[in-house]
Amino acid sequence: MRTSVFTKFYTLALSLVALLLISGCQYDSNSKSELQQIKERGVLRVGTLNNQLSYYIGPDGPTGMEYDLASKFAKELGVRLEIKPAYRLSELFPALKNGEIDIVAAGLTQAPNRVKAFRAGPAYYYVSQQVVYKKGTWRPRNLQQLIQSNQSITVVKGTHFEHTLQQLAKKHPDLKYQITDDYDINDLLKQVSTGERLFTVADSIELSLTQRIYPNIALAFELTEDQPTSWYLRRDIDESLYALVVEFFGNIHQDGQLHLIEEKYFGHIAEFDYVDTRAFVRALDSKLPKWETLFQKYAEEFDWRLVAALAYQESHWNPKAKSPTGVRGMMMLTLPTARSVGVTNRLDPEQSIRGGVEYLRKIVNRIPDSINQHEKIWFALASYNLGYGHVMDARRIAKAQGANPDLWSDVKTRLPLLRKKGYYEYTRYGFARGDEALNYVESIRRYYQSIIGHIDQRDHDVLDTGTDDLMVISAPDDGIEKTPSNKGTTTQQAPKQTSKQ
Repeated sequence: MRTSVFTKFYTLALSLVALLLISGCQYDSNSKSELQQIKERGVLRVGTLNNQLSYYIGPDGPTGMEYDLASKFAKELGVRLEIKPAYRLSELFPALKNGEIDIVAAGLTQAPNRVKAFRAGPAYYYVSQQVVYKKGTWRPRNLQQLIQSNQSITVVKGTHFEHTLQQLAKKHPDLKYQITDDYDINDLLKQVSTGERLFTVADSIELSLTQRIYPNIALAFELTEDQPTSWYLRRDIDESLYALVVEFFGNIHQDGQLHLIEEKYFGHIAEFDYVDTRAFVRALDSKLPKWETLFQKYAEEFDWRLVAALAYQESHWNPKAKSPTGVRGMMMLTLPTARSVGVTNRLDPEQSIRGGVEYLRKIVNRIPDSINQHEKIWFALASYNLGYGHVMDARRIAKAQGANPDLWSDVKTRLPLLRKKGYYEYTRYGFARGDEALNYVESIRRYYQSIIGHIDQRDHDVLDTGTDDLMVISAPDDGIEKTPSNKGTTTQQAPKQTSKQ
């Protein structure tokens, strides 16, 4: 359904691209088109939200789904990417309207009020609006039950949630809701988790990600069906930039790049274990601070938060952890593995972390170069758990079935087949608990995302949310170079690709 909708849009849109480009060139013989202005400026200005999905600063520099997409687009234009991050949605559209930015890229749905005022690009994924409540409290099953309870929903001003409630209130005058400009959606979700508020509304992706930080929040009921998300551009200008946005999304959809980015940022969020997540969130405050410095010290080319997630999956950050199978310590190393990486005492947390990282590094270096750099780590983690040979067997099964052996999303679905006789008897390394390896990697990905969100929220709580830093990213080049400007602007080149995620 999703693919057919996109394909229909893309086919229709492409037929208009040439016309739009021509009209853009003829927009005004005395003025330059928007695309010409951007190329002469040498900078594409993109506004986004500072959160765990769209954009944030990681150990390697800027990252996030919208950042990755915008970087690719800027590279195609041959210009630098200038990211304008905001904590509040209310800051983005005024900046777009005033010409301070060229595009709003923040995973925003095609709400009627936005589409009327701004030009929406192609849809690149779909979300539904969901009413959120706190587990253990009364759960309304539908809108009518909520209305009958005489309780109110709180949403952020200027969001598509506000527009949805306004439209519903026309049909249901007794619906109660509050609009706030003092908090963002993450603040409201946190308040629901603590019981300060009864209900709010979030989109389905945002709820799934935030549950890893606030496990008490849950879906009460869906307020809308799936809605398309897109970038936004100004309407009061020619279509030259819009035409290339349409072409860009069409191309990355067709060649699979869009699928890779989606898998990278939310391919792991389908499963949610409430009990496990609650224990993990408690450990973020009670245990992680004690070991954070060691993870940072030895992570080196890896993101320390990923190493921390791996350690939690292995031992729940217990340096004295032991298993009946003979693995020991923070990173649960076998005796032969420990010896191979120079660990003499597996119960010493510093040795264990250093040795675990070294072992992971060795595996990553074995992963075939045909696999995309940012996906190598998932193959390596599966090998860490299952063994390198078994993961290569899963790749061979994927290839035999016509899937792509270099895509984690294709190989991970073949891992459970290693348990089945009809498959493993034909593999090189035989039977393996591939389903456990799949759960192992996806759990680490969820823990990793939770650590990112937890630290981001921790930093957000201590920062002045009114501060709006501007970063200039040179997408076409490799390497990292930072030079402060006299306007508090940071100039960077795109970070080198490593196995860090």
